[in-house]
Amino acid sequence: METETRTRINENGRVVIPASFRKALGIRAGDEVLLRIEDDELRITTLKRRLQQAQRLVRRYVKPSTSLADELIAERREAAKHE
Repeated sequence: METETRTRINENGRVVIPASFRKALGIRAGDEVLLRIEDDELRITTLKRRLQQAQRLVRRYVKPSTSLADELIAERREAAKHE
């Protein structure tokens, strides 16, 4: 797969992402993408991929059997008792 290509920006500021790039990144019509400037470069990723990255990061610090949702609910209930 190509990792670099050349394209032009049209008069409306739009850029066409080549089909091979969209396929490699799992981008489909209607998907929400995130744009970020990093080291003077424009980086594009999908919201789905960003969430997957965040989940992988959290998994490094949380045991697989731990439910963060359950912990949060328990903390909220405990706090509510003291209100």
